[in-house]
Amino acid sequence: MTRLLIVNADDYGLTRGVSRGILRAHREGIVTSVSMLAVAPDFDAAAAGLRAEGAGMGVGVHLAAVGEDPPLLDAARIPTLLESGGRLPPSWKRFLRRAHRVSPRELDAEFSAQIERVLAAGIAIDHLDAHQHLHLLPRVRGVVLSLAKRFRIPAVRVPHAGVRRPAGLAVRWLARGLGRAAGRAGLVAPDRSDGFDDSGRMSRRALLLAIERAARSEAASAEILLHPGEARDPERGRYAWGYDWGGELEAAIDPEARAAILRAGFRLGTYRDLPWGSR
Repeated sequence: MTRLLIVNADDYGLTRGVSRGILRAHREGIVTSVSMLAVAPDFDAAAAGLRAEGAGMGVGVHLAAVGEDPPLLDAARIPTLLESGGRLPPSWKRFLRRAHRVSPRELDAEFSAQIERVLAAGIAIDHLDAHQHLHLLPRVRGVVLSLAKRFRIPAVRVPHAGVRRPAGLAVRWLARGLGRAAGRAGLVAPDRSDGFDDSGRMSRRALLLAIERAARSEAASAEILLHPGEARDPERGRYAWGYDWGGELEAAIDPEARAAILRAGFRLGTYRDLPWGSR
């Protein structure tokens, strides 16, 4: 049997350029799935684009408790999620410093609102993950897994990492905990996930190496994370992440990427194609 490869583009809806780039990576390249950012400024246009051009794509919700964009709920309803200026922490590091004060009930409320916004746009959801992989943290993990069960979403992402980045060892340890907890909850995830180490820098070479690593593994299913977008995008100036969105788009539409996937014996698919196990 051929193995399953999911190529997921994160941050769908971030800007018009990001959304257009992701849709192009689906039309012309190897992207099969997106994680939609319900708090992002381009959400409405992105949802319309997905309905018009996203036939066959899988869709997850990129749950956000960090970042530059405001939450969906009023500040009075989620005070423990916000910093002193009434904004979400900009990064996972800032979230981690105050995680002990975050109310799981408030986190549940905000994440529920984000899921409901995607559903209200007429979009079916096949997985959950989190902006900056925040669902690796046990305090967030429990909320996300509970929401997956409540909304009948069958799968979650379990990010994996190497040891090239300082956080790599911690991510690997947290990923094991997330994977075990997801399994106990009756949820599924790809056997491996690649792209954490190369976030925002998934060049053609890095992508081909990720496909090669997946091919060498014994994983029956794998996911590769991308962040494609149009190279010229003035709206993206407020996101000082240092990502090479345009370079990732070029990698995703390069014919050699698809050829490498075929040589490796993978079939492209979505989270819907994972075996659902006990579900």
